[in-house]
Amino acid sequence: MEKFLRGWRQDALNRGQNDSAIYIGDKVLALTNSDADAFWLAQVHFNNNNFTRALALLSRKDLVSRSTSCKYLAAHCYIKQNKFEAALNILGDQNPTHLITTAGHSRRKIQHLNGHSHVTLRNGKTAASRSDRADRSEERDREDANNIRFEAAMCYLRGLCYAKQNAFDRARDCYKDAVRIDIQCFEAFDQLMKNSLMSPAEELEFLESLDFDSVTVPSEPSKSQEAAHFVKMLYTTRLSKYTSPATLSDATETLSTHYNLATNPDILLSRAEALYTQCRFLEALELTSSILTSPETAGAMTESSVIPGQNLGHSPAVYPLHLACLYETGAVNALFLLSHTLADNAPEEPYTYLAIGVYYLSVAKIAEARRFFSKASLLDPHSAPAWIGFAHTFAAEGEHDQAIAAYSTAARLFQGSHLPQLFLGMQHLALNNMSLAHEYLCAAYSMSSGSPSGSLTTIPKGPSSGLPALGGDPLVLNELGVVLYHQGNFKPAAELFHQALALANSLQCDPGAWVATRANLGHAYRRMGELNDALAQFDECIRVGAGGGATGYSAAIGGTSATSAGVAGYEDRGLIGSLHTSRGLVYLQLGRTLDAVTVLHEAVRVLGVSGGDAAGGAGTAGTILARALELWSMENRIKAIKTANSGRQRRDAASRSRDDAYGSNLTEEIIHAEDDVETELDAHAEGLLGTALNKVRPRRAGKKPQRSAGEMKRNFLVDAVRRDEYNLGVLMVLD
Repeated sequence: MEKFLRGWRQDALNRGQNDSAIYIGDKVLALTNSDADAFWLAQVHFNNNNFTRALALLSRKDLVSRSTSCKYLAAHCYIKQNKFEAALNILGDQNPTHLITTAGHSRRKIQHLNGHSHVTLRNGKTAASRSDRADRSEERDREDANNIRFEAAMCYLRGLCYAKQNAFDRARDCYKDAVRIDIQCFEAFDQLMKNSLMSPAEELEFLESLDFDSVTVPSEPSKSQEAAHFVKMLYTTRLSKYTSPATLSDATETLSTHYNLATNPDILLSRAEALYTQCRFLEALELTSSILTSPETAGAMTESSVIPGQNLGHSPAVYPLHLACLYETGAVNALFLLSHTLADNAPEEPYTYLAIGVYYLSVAKIAEARRFFSKASLLDPHSAPAWIGFAHTFAAEGEHDQAIAAYSTAARLFQGSHLPQLFLGMQHLALNNMSLAHEYLCAAYSMSSGSPSGSLTTIPKGPSSGLPALGGDPLVLNELGVVLYHQGNFKPAAELFHQALALANSLQCDPGAWVATRANLGHAYRRMGELNDALAQFDECIRVGAGGGATGYSAAIGGTSATSAGVAGYEDRGLIGSLHTSRGLVYLQLGRTLDAVTVLHEAVRVLGVSGGDAAGGAGTAGTILARALELWSMENRIKAIKTANSGRQRRDAASRSRDDAYGSNLTEEIIHAEDDVETELDAHAEGLLGTALNKVRPRRAGKKPQRSAGEMKRNFLVDAVRRDEYNLGVLMVLD
């Protein structure tokens, strides 16, 4: 009879007829009075949400103190009733750490048993060795495999209780012990990963410390090693995507190809998360959309008869990432449709209010977005997207103090995530608190990259050799560079911008997502006086942003599309317009005023078309353009004056050359005239001397008589008149 009733009970449970299973199970328990039948019936009550009846049954038969499985079920009932202290009273506060096995221990133990389990005696008989007897004695004292798994499950429940009480350190330790005791306790591992209770480096270290060799296949022992490798790869896909990109890629690729899991939703979600961290939002959106429109669940999105609370046929984990991808790509209509679908079919789920909040944030209705993010965080206090979105609403309105308070709460809840620390640093940067901003950003860098905290002060040194081996978030390096830039440390800032770009390239990130970082590098070069390098960086930004190099970004940053804000809101501020303005400044510093006027005209045009906040930048660009035009006009006037002056100087030089030539001829004539007068005067003097001598000395005979003085005077004056016929004084004398 017991066998018949147990079969009937199991068939009713398999068909979902819980009332029939409870009725028949009660009769089986009355006939057998067995602990196993009592536990089975209490489990049916638990699955039917009859937690009080399950507890009453377990307490009546005193099963809690006698059975590990019943103790686990009773504590689980109290947790479902939010009675965490009562659950901890049953579970205790100590984890059975003596059950933990380290990595490789199980494999070495198996090899030891195979090689040294027996010794041969002199009579030819075999006897168990001392180590074998000790192992068997230890096995007899230890719980069986089923009890060990329940002990691990109770560690998981302790972690849940501590997490509900906001004791996250103790919760993390309980989850880790649960996985160490039973590698197949996936619930505990999932809590560690999705709540970011460990940093990326700690996650990778914890994964390597687990004893995957304890995974066994009872029916096929030869398959145990392959099963252990399979479980490790599954767990690897759950790690933070900043941990080790190469390791994650290898695990995903092996599961997709070798085990034919390429279309599995969890594997697709892991790949989408990796693409999202690389800012390849369109590719990530394609994967999340394929999950939501898979053949087995496609009808759930359109059927009006979907039962509320059934997650619409999908894992709830896919919705936060899908919503983030829709927001980054500016798919406002898709956000609106998804929000309405979830509100109609799953009105009590946290991700429904998260979707509505993301939609309102995308259309800049900040107050409404804050209200729905708050509702999502109330329904799920451990929802990181809800807390981050709630804090973003304060940051969007410039309420930095409230934003810092919300980000601080997120940092306390998600101790292993670097995002709250990053956003806290950005808020302090906006408040010009450079020391606090640097401190938070260094902490974020340490979390995302796995670098030791003692090396944070040497981040600016060696940008090429300082890249973290585990990966990291390039945005953290960019923000650190901005802090150094504002402090006037332009060279270290430029090195950090270089490092961020190199890290983004190594992670195969979308180049368009890091146009702002390259622009920051250009500004650092500009302030350092390296104008040609700065101009080269700005030109590269224009090429990537406007030339289609940024998938999903070119339309938004070009100012020709009414999309939502992208990374850090750079697109709404008109990045392309600011780049043209920066190029204009560099051209002005280089003395190329005409080129500066050209690009500043383009900046005003782009910023004016962008509208919104970007249009405010057109005023700045317009002011610089007006100054550049004044400078250009002044340069043209100076050039015209210089041209006129150069012409006048050429004419003056020619005139001076002509005057010099005329003056030299006149001088020569004067010199010749003076020579003639001197000759005449010499002749006249000789004549006078001769006359005087003739008067004194006697006249020689036969000598020709000399001319008289009057005659000689007359001849001198005639000669003078011949030389200057207009000499009136000489003419009057002659007359």
